[in-house]
Amino acid sequence: MKSAPENSFFSTNQTLNIQGRLFDLTTPCIMAVLNVTPDSFYDGGRYQTESAILNQVEKLLDEGATFIDVGAYSSRPGANDISIDEEKKRALFALKIITRNFPQALLSIDSFRSEVAYAAVNEGACLVNDISAGEQDPKMFETVAGLGVPYIAMHMRGNPSTMTGLTTYEYLLKEMVSYFQQKIHRLKQLGVKDVIIDPGFGFAKTIEQNYYLLNHLDHFNVLGKPMVVGLSRKSMIWKTLSITADHALNGTTSLNTIALIKGANILRVHDVNEAMEVIKLFLALRNSSNDLGH
Repeated sequence: MKSAPENSFFSTNQTLNIQGRLFDLTTPCIMAVLNVTPDSFYDGGRYQTESAILNQVEKLLDEGATFIDVGAYSSRPGANDISIDEEKKRALFALKIITRNFPQALLSIDSFRSEVAYAAVNEGACLVNDISAGEQDPKMFETVAGLGVPYIAMHMRGNPSTMTGLTTYEYLLKEMVSYFQQKIHRLKQLGVKDVIIDPGFGFAKTIEQNYYLLNHLDHFNVLGKPMVVGLSRKSMIWKTLSITADHALNGTTSLNTIALIKGANILRVHDVNEAMEVIKLFLALRNSSNDLGH
């Protein structure tokens, strides 16, 4: 794989070590959403049977997804809380059948609970995606360090039930950078080698704050970490356009393009084929910076 460019002012680390394999994130990639929940905001209830899960995973991989992010707990605003046992049951059911049928698939577990993360990695997941960055489970950081897997730390306040009322910031970007700096420092102390940041679009942020955040996404380069961005079919799109999540694919594509230009390394999406097209066009745009002599 090609080495990361050396002209980045902040020397952002753009590689991940996953199961001994080095992934170069200077070429953006796709993390595909696979919610095995009955109540997720867009695809809830669609992937709960073995055949539905396997058919969707095959489709996502065929279309070009690098990672499959398995979520068994809905984090939509106001979602119902479920027990650790229920979340674990859902997640492990999916992970077991995916690893059995697609042993080469790179699976992420989307959970803020260390017990679920631990069980999932032992069942084949190779990455932990935590929407609370350790805030909801004080054992998460130590657990991830012990597992030796990459970790996505997302910015959020409160929890899915309370976050919509926690959107008051004095200086949004400054507070978020400080938040991530503290998380990265603690994870480094514990020996976690690969940390990825996620600004958390839609989590404890108003629609206006989400767009401000997207417009200043490159501000997070100062952290020197790769970045995952999840904008797919979120309310900041469909509420702005006065449509529904079902009709928010075009808006998702538009904002994903901006996210890549602003420095996103991983796009977390429901629709892989369209996101792959965005990446191909972005790479054509980036590669056109060479002087063609015209």
